Amino acid sequence: MDSAPFDALELKILQALEIDGRAPFSRIAEVVGVSDQTVARRYRRLVASGGLRVVGLQDSHLLGHDSWMLRLRCAPEGAETIAAALARRPDTAWIGLTSGGTEVVCITVPRTPGDHDDLLLGKLPRTPHIVEIRALQMLHRYFGGPEGWLRKHGLLTAAQAKALRPPPPTAEPALPTPDDAALLAALKRDGRATYPELQRATGRSESAVKRRLAQLLASGACYIDIEYDTSRLGYGVAAVLWITAAPRHLHTVGRALAQHQEIAYAAATAGPSNVVVTAVARDTADLYAYVSGKLGHLEGVEHVETAPFSRRVKQLTYRPPVR
Repeated sequence: MDSAPFDALELKILQALEIDGRAPFSRIAEVVGVSDQTVARRYRRLVASGGLRVVGLQDSHLLGHDSWMLRLRCAPEGAETIAAALARRPDTAWIGLTSGGTEVVCITVPRTPGDHDDLLLGKLPRTPHIVEIRALQMLHRYFGGPEGWLRKHGLLTAAQAKALRPPPPTAEPALPTPDDAALLAALKRDGRATYPELQRATGRSESAVKRRLAQLLASGACYIDIEYDTSRLGYGVAAVLWITAAPRHLHTVGRALAQHQEIAYAAATAGPSNVVVTAVARDTADLYAYVSGKLGHLEGVEHVETAPFSRRVKQLTYRPPVR
């Protein structure tokens, strides 16, 4: 993968896609002040060499689906294989190796309670090289999901962001039904799939697909997310922080963390620690400055366990390493 930093225009296009992943190139071009062809060309380059993927996802938090953070302590020789096996599952995301490659961290959103039981009570306990399993239920999301990290960096002006932002979700989510399975699967493969492509994938008429997708997006039940190579933004270090906050300060701490520029994801969890965040830093010195400074001085924080990622295995999609 090309390691050259994203330039100013590419960063603006990335934030535009983070705001509205299905925004036409013409609208993005108008907002950032370049031609349609320039946006299309830069988009293709971001996909080819910048790790960009645009993906349609269901908002499990909004829909009331349980999600879990798994911490799997492994024998070093088995961690890579276990992480890759989890990455191939459709109900996992944000998989990484921490603790020097001896721990696999993973978020899973089981499609049914049976899937959850099969993974935690069936497959994982019988998997060689797993020494310890911790499954922490996510209780509340403070930041992440439809809220993108790039907006914290002010790459677009407030007026530009407003021009791209879709209308806010309606009060009641349009609950996905079994009839939506093909549509949601197509969007998970490509969040920018055209209406003719979605029509072919679902067998519905193009007008029906357009209407149903509009309902799902407008309600917030489905949203379009992006993944990309964060190191090309100059942020080469990421870590999971397991935070213990005093219960009376829990919500205040979570809301404060959601505003920190360093935080890409924050949620309350069940378990020994009650907050988990993903922090992104330029280097280890920057991570230390955050943990010992802004985070360490936050009222209500009692304990922090820092686990830097040694490698990211899966973000939203899984691309097996080239052998």
